[in-house]
Amino acid sequence: MLQINVIRENMEKVLAGLKKRNFKDAENLINEVVETDKLRKDTQKKADDLKAKSNTDSKKIGELIKAGKTGEVNDLKSQVAADRQNIKSWEESLVEYERKLEELLYKIPNVPAEKVPAGKGAEDNFTVYEYGSLPSLPTDAQPHWELIKKYDIIDFDLGNKIAGAGFPVYKNKGAKLQRALINFFLDEASKQGYAEVQPPIVVNKASGYGTGQLPDKEGQMYFITEDELYLIPTAEVPITNLYRDVMVNEQDLPIRNVGYTPCFRREAGSWGAHVRGLNRLHQFDKVEIVQIRKAEESYQTLEEMSAYVQSLLEKLELPYRKLLLCGGDMGFNSAMTYDMEVYAGAQQRWLEVSSVSNFETFQANRLKLRYKNRDGKTQLLHTLNGSALALPRIVAAILENNQTKDGIKVPSVLVPYTRFEMIDGNS
Repeated sequence: MLQINVIRENMEKVLAGLKKRNFKDAENLINEVVETDKLRKDTQKKADDLKAKSNTDSKKIGELIKAGKTGEVNDLKSQVAADRQNIKSWEESLVEYERKLEELLYKIPNVPAEKVPAGKGAEDNFTVYEYGSLPSLPTDAQPHWELIKKYDIIDFDLGNKIAGAGFPVYKNKGAKLQRALINFFLDEASKQGYAEVQPPIVVNKASGYGTGQLPDKEGQMYFITEDELYLIPTAEVPITNLYRDVMVNEQDLPIRNVGYTPCFRREAGSWGAHVRGLNRLHQFDKVEIVQIRKAEESYQTLEEMSAYVQSLLEKLELPYRKLLLCGGDMGFNSAMTYDMEVYAGAQQRWLEVSSVSNFETFQANRLKLRYKNRDGKTQLLHTLNGSALALPRIVAAILENNQTKDGIKVPSVLVPYTRFEMIDGNS
C-alpha cells in the first residue's frame, strides 16, 4: 500500500498517477485518508500529552504524602483517575482511526511510474518490441484443443470428471512436455543466479494482504473455509512473503528467488475461442521469478528481468511481442508492468504468457520489508516479480506453431528434457 507520508507530501503527483489508472473517486478517497491521518495524529498527541501529565501528577502524589498534605493528595488522586479514564478513551479512538486509515489505504492502487502511458485498457498498451516471424501454417492447421485430442496428450473431459471445468489432465507426451518446460525454466533461472525455492501452495490471510491479493482479489482465489487458507494464484505470493516482517542485511541484497508451483484462479471466463482449451484454466503450472532490490536499482532490474523472459521465448523459438501496459490495464499493485505475448498460429492471435512488474515499495510497505542503509537509516525495499513462464499458453503456442503432417516438432532446446523430438501419438 502507499505510504501515508508519500500521500501527504506528494498529493498532486499521487492524484495524477491515479488518473492514469482511471481510478474513480481518487480525490475524495485521498482527502479522506489525509483527514483520517490528521485525526489519528491529533488523537495520539492528546493521549501522549495526557499520559505525560498523569505521570507527573502520580509522582507528585508521593511528594504530597511525604509532606502530609492529605487533602491535596485525594484531589490529585481523583484527577489522575479521571485522566487515566480519558487516556483509555483516546487510545480506543486511536485504534479506531488506525483501523480506518488502514482500510482506506488498502483501497488505493499503486501509483504508476512516469513512463507508464495513460489509457483505459489493453487497446492502449504500447508495443515496445516484436520478435520472430509469424508462423505460416497450412489452411487445415488445427488449434491446440484439436491437436491435444488427436495426439492424446491432454484430456479436459477427464479433468472435468474428477474436478471440474478448467482442470485438465496432462498425459503421455503432454505430461512429459509439461515437465520438460518446468525443468528448463528452473535450470535457466538457476544459471541467472536465482535461488530455487519450493514454497507452500496455500497461504494465510496475512500473506494475502502482504502482497496485495487481499482485499483486492479475494473473489478470484479459492478459499479453504475450515482452515482459513487460500490456494495461491501465483508463486509470487508465498515467495515474497518469505520476507514479511524481515529487516534484510544490506550485504544479502539483492535477493533473487525462483519457484515452480501449480496456481489456482477462480476466473469466470466467458464463452468463445479466446478461452478455449489451454487459453484460460482454473489450475495451471508456472515458474515465477522474484527479486528484492534497493530503490535505486529496481527499474534497471525490471529491464533485466523482462530481457531474461524474452530470452526464454527466443530459445523456445516462439514469436512474441513485449508490451508496456497503460495505467488502466495494470494490476492493482504494480507501478510498471511489461507483458509478453506469444503468437499462436492456428488461432491467429496473441496470448499473454508473462507479466513482469515493479511494485516499488507498495508490497514492501505492507510486508514491513526493510533494510538499514550505510547511514543506519531504515528504508523500504522494492519488490519485483515475473512469470518465467506460465505454461498453458506456452504449450498452446508450441503445439499450434510446430504442427506438421508427421506430428508436432518439439523445440530443440527442450529435446534434452523430453528425450523425444516429435509428438506423434506414440507414447
